[in-house]
Amino acid sequence: MVVKQFKNLLSFLTVFPVKMDENLLTDCAKNMWAFPLIGALIGLLVGVFGWVTLQFLPGLVVGALALALLLWVTGLHHTDGLLDFGDGIMVHGNAEKKIAVMHDQFTGAGAIGLTLMTYIVTAFAFAELGKGVSIAGFYVPLFVPGLIVVELCAKLSMVAVAWAGKSVHQGMNSPFLEAMHGAGGNWRLIVALAVSFVFALPLLGWVGFFVVIAAPITGLVMTVVAHRNFNGVTGDVFGATNELSRLVCVVVLLAVVVWA
Repeated sequence: MVVKQFKNLLSFLTVFPVKMDENLLTDCAKNMWAFPLIGALIGLLVGVFGWVTLQFLPGLVVGALALALLLWVTGLHHTDGLLDFGDGIMVHGNAEKKIAVMHDQFTGAGAIGLTLMTYIVTAFAFAELGKGVSIAGFYVPLFVPGLIVVELCAKLSMVAVAWAGKSVHQGMNSPFLEAMHGAGGNWRLIVALAVSFVFALPLLGWVGFFVVIAAPITGLVMTVVAHRNFNGVTGDVFGATNELSRLVCVVVLLAVVVWA
């Protein structure tokens, strides 16, 4: 059963060629507490890639390549949400009009502007992860532990959105919101936070604490923005949260490292 759940989460959150189960959405919603685990795996793969390429490429190029690989591994699913979210919050009108703009086939200035700013800043921030840190007496590039923690935090932020938000309409997002409400949802959020700290504290020390805390805060802010603009949460809000939380968390990571 554990293998089945892990395969479903991999199939849902990545482009890895894993066979989907017929109860994919329901299964993933019930196991949303494990989202950070998948994020940590993705971050590990991209972090190792970044560390290897740092040996023969400039940091700025490595940052851009690492972000490109990260987006490819996640299938650009969240990018679509970020684009639609950018259009939705920029258009004037009521929630119905904003949602209609999010669902149309046109890409406006809000979508392009928000997405470009998000990915440009993220790539530049990734480029700064070439600095080294000491972990358990070993000197390792920040790229590997940093990417692990930042990407698990991107997934943690979506758990926070599902816990705090309400659904605009029945859709792919509905099972996640339903699973994260009530006592069961509270426990899933607590476990997701615990899993995140289990990875972040050994890898980044007290710096990891601040990075993890930034994730649910970002998720809660995104929930407030979504409720004000759309009267609830949509699948696009989840995708946008993943991308924006990654940006926020890597910037927080660099800021705390510099401050320390």
